[in-house]
Amino acid sequence: MIGDVQWLPGYCVLLTDDPAADRLSDLPRPRRLAFLESMERLGEAVERACSGSDPAFRRVNLEILGNTDPFLHAHVWPRYDWEPPEIVGGPVWLYPRENWSDPAHALGPRHDPLRARILRHLGSQ
Repeated sequence: MIGDVQWLPGYCVLLTDDPAADRLSDLPRPRRLAFLESMERLGEAVERACSGSDPAFRRVNLEILGNTDPFLHAHVWPRYDWEPPEIVGGPVWLYPRENWSDPAHALGPRHDPLRARILRHLGSQ
């Protein structure tokens, strides 16, 4: 799913289909591999969509953390050359905490074209 905040346009979250899984190791090996494959596919779709829409696109960061939300999920963060120099080389968690609640970063209709490009790239894999 596309993230509900978009200070880095194209941010997505991959959720497991097993609500009992708190961590990757809770899944049997075949399901772990399927989750990781889905993460890779989503990451590639975000990369293709974002690189085609912003020439300052830099790369995609993939993260499985689970420190705040205790269920298996992965963050797919596009990164851009226009990010502040003190943050661009580090994890997105260096951004101010307020970015998660700032209405200026909320997902909205202006993100529909990027969401459609991500979906199109997912469908072409």
